[in-house]
Amino acid sequence: MKILITGARGMLGQDLCSLLEKEHELIKYDREELDITNGKMVNKIVAKLNPDAIINCAAFTDVDGCEEKNKKALARKVNGTGPGNLAKISQKLKIPFFHYSTDYIFNGLKKDGYRESYSKIDPINAYGQTKALGEKLIKKNCKKYYILRTAWLYGKRGKNFVDTMLQLAKEHDTLKVVNDQHGKPTYTLDLAKRTKEILDKKLPFGIYHVTNEGQATWYDFAKEAFKIKGIKVKVLPCTTAEFPRPAKRPEYSALINTKMKAMRSWKKALAEYLAS
Repeated sequence: MKILITGARGMLGQDLCSLLEKEHELIKYDREELDITNGKMVNKIVAKLNPDAIINCAAFTDVDGCEEKNKKALARKVNGTGPGNLAKISQKLKIPFFHYSTDYIFNGLKKDGYRESYSKIDPINAYGQTKALGEKLIKKNCKKYYILRTAWLYGKRGKNFVDTMLQLAKEHDTLKVVNDQHGKPTYTLDLAKRTKEILDKKLPFGIYHVTNEGQATWYDFAKEAFKIKGIKVKVLPCTTAEFPRPAKRPEYSALINTKMKAMRSWKKALAEYLAS
């Protein structure tokens, strides 16, 4: 297949390209080559390329930055308008469109987590609102879509929570980490593998929840990383209120996968990440 990948130089995009290029012809674009927020550019370039599928890894992921007026406007374009434009050209070319969404489209009040069929989209921060807009525009403009919702991403090719914690442990004897936000840490390589599986098996179109299994708090996540690396640092649990951020975070945002075989646990994925 000839596959157009947008956001190809991002953390997920690079893992996805490394995985797919062995079997498929990839057209790797980043924002310098293709501004997905520009509908005319998308139509002209993508129609000329005539790919067999589009995978959109482009995203504005600065959760706190989205609370700023100017950055929120940009995030709405990148996370909302852009996916809508790609969905329109996918529909025109009659090809599958893959897009990544987030657990932050939910309000975090469901302690038992969120299934794909749960329809109440209710983001509590600006970032979640922009990602919810993207989902809405994709559903409106494209029939052959895959929306892959994921959470708490980390990977080798980008800034992430794990690397930040490891660096802070070198600089401090004691760390405070939030212990009242619950989610599912997910390794970008595992997300890329699941994307390939959906692509290769041509699974039914729709929404998929793609995370490593097992819930954790940021405190649990950090403690496990230090344990695996054998790092001696004192880690203290704290509340979200003790560590205020511009954007509100959902308290419970675990995504429940009901459509595919469960992925490996987040602890096993983290151990592989830290060993590589």
